Amino acid sequence: MRLTTKGRFAVTALLDVALRSSDGPVNLAAVSERQQISLSYLEQLFGKLRRNGLVDSVRGPGGGYVIARELDTISVAHIVIAVDEPLDARQCEGKQDCLNGKQCMTHDLWHNLNEKMLEYLESVSLLDLVTQQLAAEAPKQHTIEMPKRVAH
Repeated sequence: MRLTTKGRFAVTALLDVALRSSDGPVNLAAVSERQQISLSYLEQLFGKLRRNGLVDSVRGPGGGYVIARELDTISVAHIVIAVDEPLDARQCEGKQDCLNGKQCMTHDLWHNLNEKMLEYLESVSLLDLVTQQLAAEAPKQHTIEMPKRVAH
């Protein structure tokens, strides 16, 4: 699997939108600033996400993007695949011509790795990522600092 910046940025940006969409449509310029991702690159990614039914665009003043489906129905795999990210660790991309037109000795290893990675990315939803992020951002409660021992 060659998960490049395209897939990582798409997941990060969609998570940003999911975290803020309760306030209405999220402006990509704000996402660009918060996540340090080029606005023009985000526009390309969100065009693909919109065409794949993961986000809806809202035009006009106060416009931006909103998540188009329930968060628990969008997996990380959906997001990565929507932006045309290849999920294939094999050099031959499944053609079985890795080594001079023949299947290489480790072809099945990489094929199995692909299946496991896809299985994992399908098991993680956007809701899971939102929940994790909110938990990480929450202030630590009930922190008790133990007094230091005083030497006698």
